[in-house]
Amino acid sequence: MIGAVNPDSFDILHSYSNTFQMPFVTPWFPEKVLTPSSGVVDFAISMRPDYHHAIIDTVRHYGWKKIIYLYDSHDGLLRLQQIYQGLKPGNDTFQVETVKRIQNVSDALDFLRSLEELSRWSNKYVVLDCPTEMAKDIVINHVRDVTLGRRNYHYLLSGLIMDDRWDNEVIEYGAINITGFRIVDGSRRYVKEFLERWRQSPAARDSISAQAALIYDAVFVLVEVLNKKKKTEKNNPRRAGGSQQPNTTLDCNSNHGWTSHGWEQGNKIARSLRKVEIEGLTGQIKFNDEGRRRNYTLDVVEMTVNSAPVKVAEWTDINGYQVVPTKRDRHPKSEILKNKTYIVTTIVEEPYIMERKYENGKPPEKMKDRYEGYCKDLADLITRKLNISWDIQIVKDGKYGSENPTVPGGWDGMVGELIRKEADIAIAPMTITSERERVIDFSKPFMSLGISIMIKKPVKQNPGVFSFLNPLSKEIWVCVIFSYIGVSIVLFIVSRFSPYEWRVLTIGSSRDPSLVSRDGTLQHSHGPQGSPHTQHTSMANDFSILNSLWFALGAIMQQGGDISPRSISGRIVGSVWWFFTLILISSYTANLAAFLTVERMVTPINSPEDLAAQTEVQYGTLQHGSTWDFFRRSQIELYKQMWRFMNENKQVFVNSYDEGIQRVRMSKGKYALLIESPKNDYINEREPCDTMKVGRNLDAKGFGIATPLGSPLRDSINLAVLSLKESGELAKLMNKWWYERTECRHGDKQDTSRNELLLSNVAGIFYILIGGLLLALAVALVEFCYKSHTEATRAKKLMF
Repeated sequence: MIGAVNPDSFDILHSYSNTFQMPFVTPWFPEKVLTPSSGVVDFAISMRPDYHHAIIDTVRHYGWKKIIYLYDSHDGLLRLQQIYQGLKPGNDTFQVETVKRIQNVSDALDFLRSLEELSRWSNKYVVLDCPTEMAKDIVINHVRDVTLGRRNYHYLLSGLIMDDRWDNEVIEYGAINITGFRIVDGSRRYVKEFLERWRQSPAARDSISAQAALIYDAVFVLVEVLNKKKKTEKNNPRRAGGSQQPNTTLDCNSNHGWTSHGWEQGNKIARSLRKVEIEGLTGQIKFNDEGRRRNYTLDVVEMTVNSAPVKVAEWTDINGYQVVPTKRDRHPKSEILKNKTYIVTTIVEEPYIMERKYENGKPPEKMKDRYEGYCKDLADLITRKLNISWDIQIVKDGKYGSENPTVPGGWDGMVGELIRKEADIAIAPMTITSERERVIDFSKPFMSLGISIMIKKPVKQNPGVFSFLNPLSKEIWVCVIFSYIGVSIVLFIVSRFSPYEWRVLTIGSSRDPSLVSRDGTLQHSHGPQGSPHTQHTSMANDFSILNSLWFALGAIMQQGGDISPRSISGRIVGSVWWFFTLILISSYTANLAAFLTVERMVTPINSPEDLAAQTEVQYGTLQHGSTWDFFRRSQIELYKQMWRFMNENKQVFVNSYDEGIQRVRMSKGKYALLIESPKNDYINEREPCDTMKVGRNLDAKGFGIATPLGSPLRDSINLAVLSLKESGELAKLMNKWWYERTECRHGDKQDTSRNELLLSNVAGIFYILIGGLLLALAVALVEFCYKSHTEATRAKKLMF
């Protein structure tokens, strides 16, 4: 039999196993197991090692005086009993202050809140004995609960919980200390190979839990025994199976192989299980005569504020608790030597370190006197505060530092020199990264920065031949043309409808305009002597379609015309059109001055989004630098898209910043360099002043002063950097080397913020124009109806 069993039913299956001589391989035993009497074979095998002694030794190591024990099952209470039995009376310095059985996460949090009410600020050391998911939920909900303390809590998770993947919320915002045990060592080759195969499964995670690892090993322990038994039977069939022939299988449905005491093969397999020695996911697997693990190792893992799980110690059943040197303990502490000349490694890069021009042509004896720059001044300030002697050493390979297995120490550049103790301090524009932080120490950042975009400054554009059209957008010009045509047509229509726009033209000697009928027909009258004669008359309208167009054009040109509307409707059309042209021409005139006098600069790229959305302007960065690594590792979709473009077009990468800057200047605006913002700002202040920084910074990071691991200088350098930042000395250095030494003129900057007017800026006058035209049409209709009515009334009176 193989499988996990509930602690409450384990004794029953254990009894069946021993009674019927059926080997039983299980990932773990309950804490209290009734073992057979001496000389009797126990047919049960447990894969999980006993670790209550590891709990005791861990508490002793931390020096806790009192602990709080929380458990959720009878098994946890039995483990507490074994802890009590493992303590040496009179010798142990800690005691179990509080024991509480919890049913669920809420029960645990309620108990912790009650402790907060009793003592808010005291340190609380909690041994948590419960299943993995429950323990993780308690810790995560502790983080989210604002009523519970943070830094004064330290959890010791008694189960093998640290093998599981932990929520980033605990790591980033937890601010509580967590210690636990781990049985799967991810640094072992066997585990690495397994995890590589494991991750190929679609449903697999990045890690494997302790429970899954124990079951995996249990299967392979059983496979190992059965393979050996099969091999033995093949080589010696009579000794192995009596009358059974080799290569025959056992029929499980018959009674063959069973005796009155149980399975005849069970005793042999059970003894073989105890002799197994293989390598598994949980380490070297060996068993004692009672079926318990021996010669095993547990990793003691810590999670502190802003820290992922880190191995801090090992616990073995032979040697007990053994501290593993962590990053801060790998090198012995020593004092700062006042009579020693400390070597400061750096790299030549403007404006951080530059070779100084000698007055007499002879270089100074000391290397530090041969250079100048921001980092040189910073080194002077730092060493003055530390009261130590120092000298500069330029890094031999001209690199900042990256992993390189071909060089001693595994790192090249300044990082490698610190690791190999060839230098004591590195003061240079070296970015603080997690990879470098693992092998060297960094101070607090002395300069904050981010990845920025450098492009070639666009060529200033002088006003063109048709630049007088620029003050208004294309939409406005189109609307003005349609408005002009529309006004002319409306004016023509209302003039035709309105009777007041018509006038009488007399042909010949007619002296009485009243003789001309409205429709222009001739009427007869008598002369002074009473002799009748005929007069020719006709009706005329000044606003033909051409005259309407001319009237509207004259209004736009601010000139007027030789005709004017006489009707109310016509005058309404003229008034709204004059108001429209007044506002339009005033706005045009005001905006024209800026467009004719300001040389405008058109920037094709203004943000990272602009870069990613096009392919005409190529972009790249320093190959194998921190910026290159940022894009390679980024999980932000925009930066992943930019990385795919750069990785597919590897010619965009440059080997040095100087090469990249020169490429920007020679590309005619077709190449953008992703560069750290201080370097970008400095180059933009240098002749030929043809580059510029655009957009926001893509990330936020800092430059730090580096020292070897465990260097006695680290803490003093930290204090010095903070002091210089608070006093403003670092800001002065920045201003000195960046802006006071500028080679570009900034006093004649012109205001290029004035833009063309958009339709939305002047939409109101179009609304007024349209409303006026509609009103004019309505008035013209009213005039026509009124005149028709009066003419009809007059005609009736003449008839009678």
